[in-house]
Amino acid sequence: MTRKDPDPHGATVDQDRARREDQARDRLLREGADSLVARPWRPAPVPPSATDLAQFALWRSPDLDGPGLLAALALLPAARAEVDGLEAGLLFVARSAGLTWAQIADAMGFNSPQACQQHYARLTNRAGA
Repeated sequence: MTRKDPDPHGATVDQDRARREDQARDRLLREGADSLVARPWRPAPVPPSATDLAQFALWRSPDLDGPGLLAALALLPAARAEVDGLEAGLLFVARSAGLTWAQIADAMGFNSPQACQQHYARLTNRAGA
């Protein structure tokens, strides 16, 4: 079986994004986010999530300079991915608990159960990609 080599350009893009996110996290932790109280679902020593760091930056925005705000903006793709994972998880447990797609669609403001189900499929496909 022939093994495909990873796309060097794609790997570089991913590595650059990961490096920027790490630098952004470090910057916001130095700005005071390191004193955020641990969440029960993210106990120490797990660092704050990208979502928590972005919210911290918005809260502290009067005190942040341009690079601090850019650090928060650099974390938004990671924060979106976290929220997508949260949404997919909640949809999964709602279905596991016996809720119907109609009930879930109504709670989430979808026009139909099918639209909600398709949204869930897109979320899980995106997470698996």
